[in-house]
Amino acid sequence: MKFTKHRSATSLMKMLALLLAALPYTTIAQKSDDSNKPEQLSDLTVSADLREDTTTREVATSVSVLDQDTLSQAGTQHFQDVMGLVPNLNWSGSTSRPRYFQIRGIGERSQYEGAPNPSVGFIIDDIDFTGIGGAATLFDLQQVDVLRGPQGTRYGANALAGLIYVQSQDPSFDEGFTLETTVGDYGRYAAGFSATGSLGTSDRAAYRLAAHQFNSDGFRRNDFFHADDTDSLDEMMLRGKVNWTVNPDWQADLTLLLVDINNGFDKWNPENTLTTHSDDLGIDDQRSMGFSVRNTLAAANNFDFISITSYTDSDIQYFFDGDWGNDEYWGEFAPYDFTSNNDRERKNFTQEFRLVSKPDARVFNSSTDWLTGLYLAQLDEDNVINDFYNGDVSRAFDSRFSAMNIALFGQFDTHINETTVLTTGLRFERRTADYNDNSGLDLSPDDDMFGGQISINHEWQPGKNIYATLSRGYKAGGFNLSATLTEDRRAYDPEFLLNLEVGIKALLLDYRLSLNLSAFYAKRQDMQVSTSTQDDPTDPLTYTFFTGNAATGKNYGLEADWLYQINRNLSFHGSLGLLNATFDDYVTVDDNFNGRKQAHAPDYTFNLGMNYSADSGWFARADLNGSDGFYFSDSHQQRAEAREILHLKVGYQSDSWSVYAWGRNVLDETYAVRGFYFGVEPPDYADTLYKHLGDPKHFGLTAQFQF
Repeated sequence: MKFTKHRSATSLMKMLALLLAALPYTTIAQKSDDSNKPEQLSDLTVSADLREDTTTREVATSVSVLDQDTLSQAGTQHFQDVMGLVPNLNWSGSTSRPRYFQIRGIGERSQYEGAPNPSVGFIIDDIDFTGIGGAATLFDLQQVDVLRGPQGTRYGANALAGLIYVQSQDPSFDEGFTLETTVGDYGRYAAGFSATGSLGTSDRAAYRLAAHQFNSDGFRRNDFFHADDTDSLDEMMLRGKVNWTVNPDWQADLTLLLVDINNGFDKWNPENTLTTHSDDLGIDDQRSMGFSVRNTLAAANNFDFISITSYTDSDIQYFFDGDWGNDEYWGEFAPYDFTSNNDRERKNFTQEFRLVSKPDARVFNSSTDWLTGLYLAQLDEDNVINDFYNGDVSRAFDSRFSAMNIALFGQFDTHINETTVLTTGLRFERRTADYNDNSGLDLSPDDDMFGGQISINHEWQPGKNIYATLSRGYKAGGFNLSATLTEDRRAYDPEFLLNLEVGIKALLLDYRLSLNLSAFYAKRQDMQVSTSTQDDPTDPLTYTFFTGNAATGKNYGLEADWLYQINRNLSFHGSLGLLNATFDDYVTVDDNFNGRKQAHAPDYTFNLGMNYSADSGWFARADLNGSDGFYFSDSHQQRAEAREILHLKVGYQSDSWSVYAWGRNVLDETYAVRGFYFGVEPPDYADTLYKHLGDPKHFGLTAQFQF
């Protein structure tokens, strides 16, 4: 595997060497002090698996499970806070919150592209938020699963690269209340409330309510408005859950979710700093209402029948200042005023029926568990895009998109012996889409796709598993919606991914070290590549994105994560992702990208951390997250620089209350999360790299009370 060597890679290797060298000595010291002997580590359950009681060691794929303790200790507000804990997970900016993710270098990078066609699924409590994942606040969450690699059997077309599955806290019959508040610099304030208990006097139904409000001025200073809040965050979440045991054989679970995001968007300037000059204030709003209903019915000792229904209704507005300036800023070149507004209305309905066998219903000489299912999805999205020049509409574009997905899937888990399981799964999916717009384009393509997996998982010793998986994922074709594209660039074909993965999942050192290690090789066929062009160098709004099919690409690497419980109070955790993601055959009019790295695919990502919890209640945590540099786009050669970001947290926690002081990016590392390369500055409009910078250092205090 070939990686670029520079300062950050060298320092990373030095830190890893020192920490790994220290492990034997801490282990030896521990043996002489039984009074401080730590509790043994155990496996976590993977909520996103088809068999919902499966543990991480039983899943033959690379998966990260961030449990409630990890989310509370490592995060402050949003899923964005804990993404650095997951190897080979990246995201792209140009929105107020992470909305577009890349797993192992595969995934979308912006919302300017055409009809919804994601590579990374994003599910919250069985509700599909793929492509609009800014809704993932951390308050009252139970865990987050990140499955890496194609999930061809489980999730089909929306999980070519992997899946992010968010699960909130379940209702409890034990009545309780939680209050949480946060204050910090940059106008940061948050308040949350949750309550749970039985419904009335019932011993069969329990509820949980959660509400959370977050506000921040953002991290920009606008010198035109002389204001610090033009990039503000205003995010509200309401969630209600009911778990009802209708009878001994019927469990019904209901989730209602409202997310109301009213964020500003003022991040760009020609100087690539945190001071902006926009005279038209950007908007990044999302109002989503959704629900999911999960019914589980037991059929004697034979199988469980599971029905999962979900629906979301989302209104999304994205408005931005296209020239990033004002008349005074542009001086002699004024008036020079470009703005763009995009209104999206999305409705998404999903229905899954699943039959899951019980041990008494095994087939093939009582050695094989089985499951089968049917999946239906109906997505409707309307886009209205208006571009303005000096206040007048220069381009008006509206489109309507509808897609119906129908999938059949099945899986066999064959117990070859007591310690070895062979899993075979297959999914066939048909997607029928309809698209039309006011430029006269009217398309109705159909895609037939299939994926699946063959894997073997062997427990060679108690607590120690090895596995190998061959899987095939797929991603449907789609449309580009930009009004400036020619008709031959409007549609693109499906992409397929063949992935081979081997790994080890083990509990070592008397169950005090949890270690997961995997190696993967993926081959991409009919690879969908997002690129861009600027048709008019004097008009920044003609910088448009479109997706087309390259020939092939390959993505391979290593992933590791570990948790070492040094003693009862101190633990060492971390993760490492190594990635080589390149094009095999990709040539454009302007450049030859054969052998070049794919965009937003850093050669390495890492997390190194320590966690201290004293018997007296004092707590401290440090996380160093890092990433190699990466190409911003598949259409030019501009790169982000490597980064190393340090987060700290210290506080006191008791059974009923806790207080934490925290700092994010405490060393004030300057880094970019998105980059564009085009012309915006008159008079010559030279192509220049413009960067969306990540959050600078900021600090706060969080208090939580439980009753």
